[in-house]
Amino acid sequence: MPRPPPKTAAHAPLHVPLPERLRPRTLAEVVGQQHLLGEGMPLRIAFESGQPHSCILWGPPGTGKTTIARLMADAFDAQFIPISAVLGGVKDIRDAVELAEKARDSLTPQATIVFVDEVHRFNKSQQDAFLPHVESGLFTFIGATTENPSFEVNSALLSRAAVYVLQPLDEDDLKQILARAQSEQAQTAIEKEAQERLIAYADGDARRLLNTLETLFVAARAEHVDTITDAWLLKVLGERLRRYDKGGEQFYDTISALHKSVRGSDPDAALYWFVRMLDGGADPRYLARRMIRMASEDIGLADPRALRLALDAADVYERLGSPEGELALAECVVYLAVAPKSNAVYKAFNAAKAFVKNDTTRPVPLHLRNAPTKLMKQLDYGKGYRYAHDEAGGFAAGERYLPDGMPEQHFYQPVPRGLEIRIGDKLAELRRRNRDAADGAPDA
Repeated sequence: MPRPPPKTAAHAPLHVPLPERLRPRTLAEVVGQQHLLGEGMPLRIAFESGQPHSCILWGPPGTGKTTIARLMADAFDAQFIPISAVLGGVKDIRDAVELAEKARDSLTPQATIVFVDEVHRFNKSQQDAFLPHVESGLFTFIGATTENPSFEVNSALLSRAAVYVLQPLDEDDLKQILARAQSEQAQTAIEKEAQERLIAYADGDARRLLNTLETLFVAARAEHVDTITDAWLLKVLGERLRRYDKGGEQFYDTISALHKSVRGSDPDAALYWFVRMLDGGADPRYLARRMIRMASEDIGLADPRALRLALDAADVYERLGSPEGELALAECVVYLAVAPKSNAVYKAFNAAKAFVKNDTTRPVPLHLRNAPTKLMKQLDYGKGYRYAHDEAGGFAAGERYLPDGMPEQHFYQPVPRGLEIRIGDKLAELRRRNRDAADGAPDA
């Protein structure tokens, strides 16, 4: 168990960091994660159920994993035992078990929540040590991880815990947190441009934002600065924010330059902007996420390997960290830049969304409906459906898959580049066979 820090000789109160001072004390104070904590959402339902359950909170740093675990303990009036998988070991687990047993067997029994931060750092035997106590109900286990639990958490432990995925905080979320921090430091104002720079630098991480703010507030008091300007911020933080001090470009201008260099098939420019962002302290995980987006939006099916390579590069970085893992990201940047480009799927997806948004809700044709019961079969669900695998070439020429009465749609239009050349040829042939079937010609 982590021990409280010793008091100073003068017994002066210890400094409480800004992120801890602003940590939400109620569910209503939590910023972000409304897909989990909003009305009717999974974690909100769990809080309101009155019955805690073991879970794993998976998400980037600074998104509220520890806060949610603490609030869950408060909601269920449970003893909260935090363990750091980075610093702890089996002894900490044994200590937690003893404390949980004492709480259970006391005159006023109390439930226990054991919270393991960075649970992926525990090895298999350490993770297995929780299993019998989770199964017996001695305590509720909550793990927090920044890495995919499917790969990093033992399947036995994973099967006994619900997995909740937390998202990076968006700009509006970070603005709320910044406003709360400013209310604590009312004597220090922050210019709008400086606020925007801080929010971009935080990259969805509330802890990073608050730690950076605390550094600025301390420096402002020391220098008797009443207003944090953009220029003063750059001077104080120096290298940490250097990426913004190259001609005044903002964070999103730089990532835009990287994205457009990849789209424009210029590997040298793409590498330049990639290194510029790393040099300025950008989170490599953010860059990895952007590369996954580039592979989907700008390369698509012209080279499907690009998306797989982007995912692999992100995974390699998670395993190696900096600086070794950055080479895999650089390799990905170059590959994306030289790969054939297509935004055909991106355009098709947007066209389909627009069509569905403006169209009526059309019923599924009877021949395409599932028919698992006798009644459904009697109602002709699935009747007349042609199983493509039983047809010539694995294609049921003339079969319709859109709703009845809906005109044919060609949302997806392959471009004449990369693999989409062959995809376009294939689609043209299949459409010819459909036309021939409609005209009564024999299918070739």
